Amino acid sequence: MTAAPQNGNGNPVRVVHMTSVHSALDGRIFRKECRSLQRAGYEVTIVGPHREDTVADHVRIRSVKQDQRRLARMTRTVWRVYNEARKQNADVYHFHDPELIPIGLLLRAKGKRVIYDIHEDMPKDIMSKHYLPMWSRRMVAWMAERIENTTCGQFSALVAVTPSIANRFLPMNENTVIVQNYPFLEELLAESRAQFPWESRRHSIAYVGGITAQRAIREMVHSMALLPESLPATLELAGNEIPEDARPQELYRHTGWKRVRHHGILDQFATFRLLHNMRGGLVLFHPEPNHCEAMPQKIFEYMGAGLPIIGSDFPLWRRLLGDTGCGILVDPKDPAAIARAIEYILTHPKEAEQMGRRGHALVLEQYNWSSQAEKLLNLYSGLTKCAV
Repeated sequence: MTAAPQNGNGNPVRVVHMTSVHSALDGRIFRKECRSLQRAGYEVTIVGPHREDTVADHVRIRSVKQDQRRLARMTRTVWRVYNEARKQNADVYHFHDPELIPIGLLLRAKGKRVIYDIHEDMPKDIMSKHYLPMWSRRMVAWMAERIENTTCGQFSALVAVTPSIANRFLPMNENTVIVQNYPFLEELLAESRAQFPWESRRHSIAYVGGITAQRAIREMVHSMALLPESLPATLELAGNEIPEDARPQELYRHTGWKRVRHHGILDQFATFRLLHNMRGGLVLFHPEPNHCEAMPQKIFEYMGAGLPIIGSDFPLWRRLLGDTGCGILVDPKDPAAIARAIEYILTHPKEAEQMGRRGHALVLEQYNWSSQAEKLLNLYSGLTKCAV
């Protein structure tokens, strides 16, 4: 990877990452991007929500108080982020939330290099916001799209998490790169597959990540009730408590819940250890506007653990999972179809193991963070060598 350049004073280039929405220790922001930059020789600071100022893995954390109410967060919290970031007098500013666009423009007006890291397709994401009245979503999404379209050409560079997001922004800013959320190979493979031979794995299917109605928690639980009683299958959940809009009390009483084990939120090591004991992974996002072109990290974590994947039948995922022989695609709103796929995975161990091996090979070859870190560092190298 490219070594970090020096600034005009002969010191390491100073970089500040900013967020008002995510934790300062967010997986993409801290664990991937900031640690990669620091290890390449950059002096890195994160300004964002955290309990206190600290240093983690040689990355400085400057904490800001995060308001819990949305409007207050989008005003007071954003202003706190700006004030703290401005004090750092960095060479490059890199922000991660659409609500930080105004302060990105302010820093740009001061002659700073500014990168906008686009985690979601904001207009599509707004169309899936169930707290907004249906009648208002289209108008709000249109306004958000206009704001991004008119501002993104002014930033020094854009970082997009998926190809579809990058394709949207390339006409506005030619300095747009794709940096995807692939997992760390060394962490994912710390648990050797030799330690968990297929025949010793539990007859279990895993789902890790955010637990919501839109990510099919109800359908997953209902599908477990449709499996044959003779099949000793369990669904292993690792994530937050079931939210109210998914009617948790109803799910707890459902027959399918008898086959569910909810582990709560696990750290990365515990998550990978759980996955290496499973025989399949579920990623059953509903066909919301912001889901169909998404490439969630859990897909690649499942692959790295050698798991066949049962996923939503989206065109993009069909190419990623179906065409490569890494999984089975189903209607995510059909518990019976989900149950049939789970039953197949658990009753056809040779075929399931082969699916898992194919996914594992793809992670070794291309779907890992090393390839993405190189693109990020190349962007920074080019950006810091050119004029503001």
